Amino acid sequence: MGGYVVFVAGCLLSIMSSNLTIMLVGRVLQGLGAAAPRVVTVSLVRDCSEGRAMARIMSIVMSVFILVPAIAPAVGQGVILVGHWRYTFVLLLVQAVLAFAWFALRQPETLAPSDRRPLSPSSIATGVLTALLMRVVSGYILATGFVFGAFLGYLSSAQQVFQVAYRVGNLFPLYFAVAALAIGTATVLNSMLVMRLGMRQLTHAALVRMTLVSAPFLAIALASEGVPPFPLFMAWLLAMFLCVGFLFGNLNALAMEPLGRMAGLGASLIGSAATFMSLPFGWFIGSRFDGGITALVAGFLLLGLAALAAVRWTEGQFPFTPPRGPTRGRR
Repeated sequence: MGGYVVFVAGCLLSIMSSNLTIMLVGRVLQGLGAAAPRVVTVSLVRDCSEGRAMARIMSIVMSVFILVPAIAPAVGQGVILVGHWRYTFVLLLVQAVLAFAWFALRQPETLAPSDRRPLSPSSIATGVLTALLMRVVSGYILATGFVFGAFLGYLSSAQQVFQVAYRVGNLFPLYFAVAALAIGTATVLNSMLVMRLGMRQLTHAALVRMTLVSAPFLAIALASEGVPPFPLFMAWLLAMFLCVGFLFGNLNALAMEPLGRMAGLGASLIGSAATFMSLPFGWFIGSRFDGGITALVAGFLLLGLAALAAVRWTEGQFPFTPPRGPTRGRR
């Protein structure tokens, strides 16, 4: 709730700004405020559930985290088409107020007083070190960072790909939204399948498919001088987003699994570490745009392979040895 207050303050400052500097200060406040519900939401899920049940809920939660930046350009462009750019911040303000009200009225506290950790630099440092020394946590953070890096590479180059390489013009928000729907579809399917198949099996399948689809498509992109036929590109993109939709919820749930006693710190660590790790990958892929999609496809292929290797290492199966023993009870 404190985060929402800071976010609302940032929205008001941006709405009333008279120059770019003041608006950017407001944007910084919005980012600081939005970090609180981003972390606390994951913590709430971990406090209330574990294992496959947690993955089922987490897949829906993570779909919101992923879908929002995917559809935000289309929403923002729509708002600006019908009104002033300040209305984009008005929309954010209204959303924050509604979320604050719902949270205050409907969401009970999930962390018992006996389970609360002291808020001190030493306690935070000890918790972070403890979590990072867990192979299962650090390994799944690496995998999440690689996958998120590929996704950020798409976000940073999507407008150039659609409007420069394929010249879709004003249809860019439509194609952008269609691709985002694939993530939503995958998260719904994941919530239905994870209780039966488990997080690890679905994660492995998604990573393998990401690489198997990207490898031949990279050859097609190279043979087409970076611009293969648009229907093929959309088919590949939808396949990638289906894989991404399966991965984010499961990878976050797997990383959070051993952190029940410090869910808040764990959620903050996983989210921030994966994000900071993904930023240079996303920037590099976006900066390599040369009029075609070769860099984007190569990014998904290479980072998908890196994520698969990280998952195998985490589970003691590196490089490609199959899991042993009965599968019942596996995550």
